[in-house]
Amino acid sequence: MPMGARIRGILLWSVSILVIAFLVLPLLVIVPISFSSASFLSLPIPGFSLRWYEALLTSPVWGRAILNSLIVGVIATVIAVGLGTLAAVGLHRNEFRGKALLMGVLISPMIVPIVIVALGSYFFYAPLGLSSSLLGLGLAHAALGAPFVLITVSATLTGFDANFARAAASLGAPPLTVFRRVTLPIIAPGVISGALFAFVTSFDEVVVALFLTGPLQRTLPRQMFDGIRENISPTILAAATLLIVLAVGLLLTAEMLRRRSQRLRGIS
Repeated sequence: MPMGARIRGILLWSVSILVIAFLVLPLLVIVPISFSSASFLSLPIPGFSLRWYEALLTSPVWGRAILNSLIVGVIATVIAVGLGTLAAVGLHRNEFRGKALLMGVLISPMIVPIVIVALGSYFFYAPLGLSSSLLGLGLAHAALGAPFVLITVSATLTGFDANFARAAASLGAPPLTVFRRVTLPIIAPGVISGALFAFVTSFDEVVVALFLTGPLQRTLPRQMFDGIRENISPTILAAATLLIVLAVGLLLTAEMLRRRSQRLRGIS
């Protein structure tokens, strides 16, 4: 390898490591403080304790917030997976003028500032009575998660051999059966990856929740936000640590599914 290419490679790795450290190290500071025995935020910690995790899991306020986040996350994920998968399959099968424009419109929730989405959702839901309900929040989060499903499923469909679907149709299988028995099993890694991203997006979202939830519909991120504003407690860091663990676990699962999809493409 030429010396110039080797130096560029070393510089690239060095910059990448510095960027990753800049993004990750602040998160790693949160974890040890969540195990502190002190009643306030301090580093280094005076002692090791699980009292804040116990407070998180036994408090009815935090328990309700976790349950609300799970309910909203499931609603948003189910809707986002259904809409995103159907949109990806429809766009993959058809070529028409304005396809790129339509794709841009469908993924626009990823680009539009979240405050605009929250404000628009509030004024749209208010006359319908959905502005302070978990259903309304789940619908709004579904709109935010659907683009992730659309992108991951579309990426999986790029390696899909349409001859499988044509063969099933030539044997008399109706379109729904073709999709359920042939297309869906092949694109399942992309669908599951999109579902994971949609769930994480919903579970970790706070801005829309601030606009669309009342005191009884607080999600975990909103409860953390209110706790920071009213009373800073290490319990918030315990909740943040659990969110970090959840996000890392789901991302590792998505990466495993991506590699499995690549292996299946190589086999086929």
